[in-house]
Amino acid sequence: MIESNVLIWSIGLTIGFPMLVILLGELIHWLQRRGRPLAATLRAIRNQVLPVLVVLLFMQHVLELDADGRLLKSIGTLFWICVIDASLSLLNSLFFEQAEADTWRARVPKLLIDLSRLLLVLLGTAIVLAVVWKADLAGVVTALGVSSLVIGLALQDTLGSVMSGIALLFERPFTVGDWLRVGDLVGQVIDINWRAVRLQTLQREMVIIPHKVISGEIIRNFSRPLRLHAERIQIGFSYNDPPNLAIQVLRSTALSTQGILNDPEPQIFTLSYDDSAITYEVKFFIEDYSDLEEIRSRFMTRVWYAAQRSNLTIPFPIRTLYHFHGPTSKAEKTSKKFAESLQSVPPFVPLGRKEDLGGLAEEIILQHFGRGEKALTEGNPGNALYIILSGQAMITARDEIGQEQDVLPLKAGEFFGEMALFSGEPSTISVTATDDLEVMMISASVVNQMIERQPSFAREIGQILEIRRRAVQAVKQIRTGGLQ
Repeated sequence: MIESNVLIWSIGLTIGFPMLVILLGELIHWLQRRGRPLAATLRAIRNQVLPVLVVLLFMQHVLELDADGRLLKSIGTLFWICVIDASLSLLNSLFFEQAEADTWRARVPKLLIDLSRLLLVLLGTAIVLAVVWKADLAGVVTALGVSSLVIGLALQDTLGSVMSGIALLFERPFTVGDWLRVGDLVGQVIDINWRAVRLQTLQREMVIIPHKVISGEIIRNFSRPLRLHAERIQIGFSYNDPPNLAIQVLRSTALSTQGILNDPEPQIFTLSYDDSAITYEVKFFIEDYSDLEEIRSRFMTRVWYAAQRSNLTIPFPIRTLYHFHGPTSKAEKTSKKFAESLQSVPPFVPLGRKEDLGGLAEEIILQHFGRGEKALTEGNPGNALYIILSGQAMITARDEIGQEQDVLPLKAGEFFGEMALFSGEPSTISVTATDDLEVMMISASVVNQMIERQPSFAREIGQILEIRRRAVQAVKQIRTGGLQ
């Protein structure tokens, strides 16, 4: 009879174990293809619980070892620990891995789940020791209580950070990827662990802040509730500059700066009247805080060029004495500046004698454009001719589907604006500075005087005008042909 039982157990374990492994393997593969978290639990059963169970049954029913022996008890303890681990994995899969968004199960921090799992494993291990080894746990609990008190006092800072971390993870004021200001520190969250939060600053430095410290600070989250961030910049202009003009220039500069959002629209405020300037505040919005430094630099660079074009003065923080010598002083200064720029004007442009330039100060204006700015925008009325004194630009036009295409490059000595000026219609092209650009803007009345003085100038303009019209038409035809 005994030999018969041994034979049955031997055959059962020999055949049953491989079949169960194959069956569980197929089931795990099926669950993995459907993305089910239950596959992890079944894998633990196949790789841990089942092998230990087979060894335990083999020693108990085939080898018939003593049930009170140390070897059998040790294997039994290992088996129950594996069962506890698989059971906790099953609970985690059922309650938390498949939790729907915006439910209490989805909001439970992973840190708390890991701590609860550790405590349950320790509790299960204690029960196994009491049942399998008949251990008296009263003394062990007393010793653990005293040891816990000593360890708690020694690790109170670490435990305080852990508890603060649990509170922060429950509240979830920030997540990985958010940009934060913690005290005087600004950085992006790259990791949240049991003890601390890791930030990467704009200087690409990693800063570790313990939960206990960060829980006592005021936290500003630049990424929530929206990823939009409002930046404020203060700029001063001279008291001689009209505030409405300064506000208009700052607003148009902000709207044309890449990275600054048009919705919400930038806002300009007259902030204060200070010692050397009227201070204005520009409030604009960006989409990603990590681009702040680049966008801020781009905007501040363009402010200088816009101020130069609009004759706005950015004063020095010093005391300045003004000596007024009548209206001729400004005219002489303008005439000198024009005379210095004549070297870049092509010889076929009949501007007249240098001494006559002072009377054209109201009709001829020097303007500066920064790289990427539009010196001429498609759709705007053309009432002036622009001669490039220094820098480079690119003529662009929109094709049939509205995409902007490059047409012709422009360099020093060339001009633009003639297409709209002579047709009397809005400009059909745009001109964008590809380098810092200085241009001489000549009004329509002065251009007419130049043509009357030298009729060949009109022929020069007409030839260039025809070449550019063909180039614009060719770009649009190529694009249209490609779409067909």
